[in-house]
Amino acid sequence: MLNKRHYRLFIGMKKVLVTGGAGFVGSHLCDRLIQDGHEVICLDNLFTGSRANLAQLLDNPRFTFIERDVQQPFFAKVDWIFNLACPASPVHYQHEPVETVRTNVLGMLNMLELAKAVGARILQASTSEVYGDPLEHPQRETYWGNVDPISRRGCYDEGKRCAETLCFDYHREYGVDIRVIRIFNTYGPRMAQNDGRVVSNFILQALRGEPVTIYGDGSHTRSFQYVDDLIEGMIKMMSQDGFVGPVNIGNPGEFTLLELAKTVIEMTGSSSEIVHLAETDHDPKKRQADITLAKEKLSWEPKIQLREGLEKTIAYFRSVI
Repeated sequence: MLNKRHYRLFIGMKKVLVTGGAGFVGSHLCDRLIQDGHEVICLDNLFTGSRANLAQLLDNPRFTFIERDVQQPFFAKVDWIFNLACPASPVHYQHEPVETVRTNVLGMLNMLELAKAVGARILQASTSEVYGDPLEHPQRETYWGNVDPISRRGCYDEGKRCAETLCFDYHREYGVDIRVIRIFNTYGPRMAQNDGRVVSNFILQALRGEPVTIYGDGSHTRSFQYVDDLIEGMIKMMSQDGFVGPVNIGNPGEFTLLELAKTVIEMTGSSSEIVHLAETDHDPKKRQADITLAKEKLSWEPKIQLREGLEKTIAYFRSVI
């Protein structure tokens, strides 16, 4: 007779742990996992996440929310672990830099120990910030990066780099079934209003008729990925056998911040003016995902173009302000 776990696996259903599941990306991932028929445990300390992001799931019998810090050991018999726990915007991760490092390192250790103990597959949500202010453009997974470990951004950049190291060491030493993705700039509904990310900043300033502020001359570039494309990439990576990564998950479309600001002002019908402020330290000048590997290994590439994604995101922010 099949036990409960083997029965879930037999019918294709997984028991899944999502750390950071009440955040912007995490809540969309929980939605998708529930939609796909899985059982989900969401772990979040609500530092940057919100219960409101999970309102549509709280009454679902296949969903469990636990308010808990990933720095504390946690045990559950699960099949998959998605480790998303960590503030992802400079406003938040620079507010408590030591906590950011602890979340990245201790949180990763706790989740890897859990994966090791129960034989779970674990996906680490790493970041394009491991490339730092890149000297290679676009950025491929073979590029080692250009990161200043003692800068104010170092707590996040080096924390994520160390988390990747831990993943691969647990894989080599203990045989833990890891997956590592490097996420490029992602936007969409449920972004926090106060997190300082460029897309949400520009949209909110434009909707409120405030000056749209750009740090520097606006020539810095980013690759902007809509959240649904990211979630699809995460699911494909977790479902893929025999490929551990790291792999870039991002939109290779490259835009300057000035282009983004002008597009947002036009799409919102705003009368806002663009104001240039002093450039921030160690802000990467170029960012563009090379997704050749994702196409080859995962048959994945983004589907949603910038204007389509912005339209949905603008509609969301109109509804919340």
